[in-house]
Amino acid sequence: MPFRAETMSFYLNFYLHYLVLLGSSSGVTTYGPQQRAQKTGDILLGGLFPIHFGVASKDQDLAARPEATECVRYNFRGFRWLQAMIFAIEEINNSSTLLPNVTLGYRIFDTCNTVSKALEASLSFVAQNKIESLNLDEFCNCTGNIPSTIAVVGASGSAVSTAVADLVGLFYIPQISYASSSRLLSNKNQYKSFMRTISTDEYQAIAMAAVIDHFQWNWVIAIGSDDEYGRPGIEKFENEMLQRDICIDLNVLISQYLDEAEIVRLADRIENSTAKVIAVFASGPDVEPLVKEMVRRNVTDRVWIASEAWAISSLVAKPEYLDVMGGTIGFALQAGQIPGFKEFLQQVHPKKSAHNEFVQEFWEETFNCYLEDSLRKVDSENGSTSFRPLCTGEEDITTVETPYLDYTHLRISYNVYIAVYAIAEALQNILTCTPGRGLFANGSCADIRKVEAWQVLKQLRHLKFQNSMGERVRFDESSELSANYTIINWHRSPEDGSVVFEEVGYYIVHGKKGAKLSIDKTKILWNGYTTEVICLLVVCCQVPFSNCSDDCEAGTRKGIIEGKPTCCFECTECSDGEYSDHKDASVCTKCPNNSWSTGNHTSCFLKEIEFLSWSEPFGIALALFAVLGVLLTSFVMAVFVQFRNTPIVKASNRELSYLLLFSLICCFSSSLVFIGEPQDWTCRLRQPAFGISFVLCISCILVKTNRVLLVFEAKIPTSLHRKWWGMNLQFLLVFLFTFVQVMICVVWLYNAPPASYRNYDIDEIIFITCNEGSMMALGFLIGYTCLLAAVCFFFAFKSRKLPENFTEAKFITFSMLIFFIVWISFVPAYFSTYGKFVSAVEVIAILASSFSLLACIFFNKVYIILFKPSRNTIEEVRSSTAAHSFKAAAKATLRQSSASRKRSSSVGGSSASSPSSSISLKTNGNETATPPQRRSQRQRVSFEGGTVNLSLSFEETRENSVKL
Repeated sequence: MPFRAETMSFYLNFYLHYLVLLGSSSGVTTYGPQQRAQKTGDILLGGLFPIHFGVASKDQDLAARPEATECVRYNFRGFRWLQAMIFAIEEINNSSTLLPNVTLGYRIFDTCNTVSKALEASLSFVAQNKIESLNLDEFCNCTGNIPSTIAVVGASGSAVSTAVADLVGLFYIPQISYASSSRLLSNKNQYKSFMRTISTDEYQAIAMAAVIDHFQWNWVIAIGSDDEYGRPGIEKFENEMLQRDICIDLNVLISQYLDEAEIVRLADRIENSTAKVIAVFASGPDVEPLVKEMVRRNVTDRVWIASEAWAISSLVAKPEYLDVMGGTIGFALQAGQIPGFKEFLQQVHPKKSAHNEFVQEFWEETFNCYLEDSLRKVDSENGSTSFRPLCTGEEDITTVETPYLDYTHLRISYNVYIAVYAIAEALQNILTCTPGRGLFANGSCADIRKVEAWQVLKQLRHLKFQNSMGERVRFDESSELSANYTIINWHRSPEDGSVVFEEVGYYIVHGKKGAKLSIDKTKILWNGYTTEVICLLVVCCQVPFSNCSDDCEAGTRKGIIEGKPTCCFECTECSDGEYSDHKDASVCTKCPNNSWSTGNHTSCFLKEIEFLSWSEPFGIALALFAVLGVLLTSFVMAVFVQFRNTPIVKASNRELSYLLLFSLICCFSSSLVFIGEPQDWTCRLRQPAFGISFVLCISCILVKTNRVLLVFEAKIPTSLHRKWWGMNLQFLLVFLFTFVQVMICVVWLYNAPPASYRNYDIDEIIFITCNEGSMMALGFLIGYTCLLAAVCFFFAFKSRKLPENFTEAKFITFSMLIFFIVWISFVPAYFSTYGKFVSAVEVIAILASSFSLLACIFFNKVYIILFKPSRNTIEEVRSSTAAHSFKAAAKATLRQSSASRKRSSSVGGSSASSPSSSISLKTNGNETATPPQRRSQRQRVSFEGGTVNLSLSFEETRENSVKL
């Protein structure tokens, strides 16, 4: 940057010396292009306006001295902007309150919309400011001949303003642009003295992307001008599109100087593109060649998005272009009001504008004639050699249709008006400055008669004033004014077919999120339609489609196609449990845990809640079986209580049988806790209730079976056996066995208590189950129960040949086999099922094992008690017992005899004596056999000669007799 400044300063000094020498030799004290609008004053303002759209293209082969380039294509709007500056200056000069006794002058040049012409004019501005630093006394006395330019209004194009800002910024001359919106100009480190009355293009790019997003387009063409206006603007636009997931199919830069072949190639690419929306960030002259080619091809199925620079350009907004360009959506600055400006524009006349040399050409271009002193007698634009007619001077400007008189929406003209007033207000603040309160060193103030450009720049940066519309004007930290945008739509006028810019919405730059953009779709006419009546007939208000892929319907999502932009996708149906309720969903939304997706995946419905319910047939059936088990067990208990003194009941260990029946009632009842909606308390109750009930049941069977086995196999039935197997000890053993299970349950409930749990893993169903807390604890509970059952099975199997009237060993063995089959099958079934069937499996296991115990142990006895009372007698019990005793004694004697013979053989004796055995019934101590006399008589069976002496006694009248 320092090298650039030093180089520019060197050439600038050289050029200034040249200007001074030229001025002194010719006696002319004006610098810059010859055509200008100029008026002297105490303070001089500079102006740069595009009175022409460009310069003629010539091939300079340098065979002779190069000629000055000629400006072509008159810009009526640019001339109106110039008139706005002159009007504002004259209005200020005529004001008695603003800058009294101070006259503003102006020097306004035509930039021809090119950098070279703008720099040529800008050099005259800086020459006046720099001339005092040049030692030119030896050439001429220049003092007082050239007034300084303290501020410049302009230019219009961003590329032109950038070049001018580089130059005037070296001398801190304030430059206020009215139309340059490039965001690059916001860099205050590079453009120190640049200011503007228009917002930066950064906001316009955001607004353009917001409009495209509003109409749900995601496949567009982006075109920008190849200059400081188009390149930054289209770059910001691309970033905004990326953030909104909108894709750009084609991105190109254009210029008004592109040759025809390049324009044709670009038109081919646009025509072949599937994108129907074209966003153009360029000026009118740059976009005009492309529009002409598209009109020639009659490409009507496109929607154009126009940036502010060409949205209302007279070069493009022509009636003959509306068949292609009709329906264009453009951005325009908000219009302002300038009182008296309409009349000022209508008063223009060559004879009344001695200070404005541009009026003469304006008049000739408007009426297609030439003035007497004009050199423009040939229509240079059309290349015609025919002469124009002579202007009479009586032409009426109000009778022609020209953009110059389009004062209904003053946008750029109003920005020019504000720029001039901003400079005037800054000078007013200098004029009214109070010493000690100024903006300069030590609070000093500048002298209005000797004010310098840098002092005006300082004052402008701190400026605050109220404009003609009553709005507060203040330059922000980027030295620009924030403004909003009006969204317009190109219509065809039903009266004369001209282009009408219909306001259809607005964009508020600093509005709240979601409220920045507002568009009335009913006012928009898309391309090709002329009137609202026709629009209603053909439904032209329907938004055109410009997407890479068709919309994905609700219930689907966008799937990525490999190698394609993200906007090109395929529609994929949402997975089960997911849904999308709108079109073009990027992802499917997962349904809440308590919901599931419908068949078309457009919404979710509440899952059905399932558990082993009291109302469902399966739950009712299980409950009926449980109640039936309770009733049957209660019936058996009632029978045993009713017939408690019969031999069968006594032989079954009456007290343990009562406890066993009670435990079975608890087993059946515990199954009911598994039915119904699981709650925390039921989950904590059901497993301990089941475990304790079964352990109590099996403990009773185990103690009962083991006692009978020990009694029948006892070798010496002493009182110790009877004491050891007394009733108290039996109940104590039952209690100890059950207590172990109780402790398992207590530890389980304390460390990992079960709780109600909702299982959402199953499609369309929520299973309410119990989380057991600890599967290890459940394993210990069932394992301990099975261990007792195994021990019980062992003793029952061992005592299977005891008298049937005294023990149900065979049936107990069978019931234990059923128990093992049920619970061995339960384990895989429990872990392989889910939901309510887990509870059902356990209920079935409880009921099956409980019914097997009840049926095998008690149904035979109940049958004998109720239907075979003849078998429920003491004689029947005595005979079966005696038979078993004789059989057991015989086997014992034979075993003893066999053992004795083996011992005799080992000693070597020649003769073997067989042991003598006798059977005698001892009555009252006598050894002679006598028949029994009465029921109360004690009977004893004795086997002598062997090692077994078994005594059994039965007494009906004594309660303390041994009960088998």
